[in-house]
Amino acid sequence: MADLRYPIGQFKYEKELSMNVIEKWINEIEVAPAKLKAAVKNLTDDQLDTPYRSGGWTVRQVVHHIADSHINSYTRLKLSLTEENPTIKPYLEEKWAELPDSKLDIDVSLSLLAALHRRWVTLLRSLLPSELEKIFYHPDSGAITIGESIGLYAWHGSHHIAHITSLRQRQDW
Repeated sequence: MADLRYPIGQFKYEKELSMNVIEKWINEIEVAPAKLKAAVKNLTDDQLDTPYRSGGWTVRQVVHHIADSHINSYTRLKLSLTEENPTIKPYLEEKWAELPDSKLDIDVSLSLLAALHRRWVTLLRSLLPSELEKIFYHPDSGAITIGESIGLYAWHGSHHIAHITSLRQRQDW
């Protein structure tokens, strides 16, 4: 693997969204908590505190980051559905990964993700095609449609799960 930062490659959005593509992405979001739980199963504290790559976050930080990030995405979705083109507030994920709650047992974030994804997927499956075109503005990225954000977060979960599974494979855990 040439670049350990992107074990499944970078997110690519093809700009042609069909309901089949959206449903595939929603399915990926739906199964992400179970895949993450399987990826970290039976890891010791020492293994959880191992960076997935040199200079990267530890497995524990990755698990807590996924929860942080997906909470933000869920909030952005709800803002996009209830406000007219909201501008969202970005957050400094690298600083969030250093806060004390990122040292907690991973079961806290695994449980949080299971509940969050259940609500998120319920909301995503209720969206009308016209709602997929609603946007929010990210100060760094510009306008992002709900449809695009679904794809981005389907990728995001898989991306970080692959950080963990590829580390396990390299370390023979």
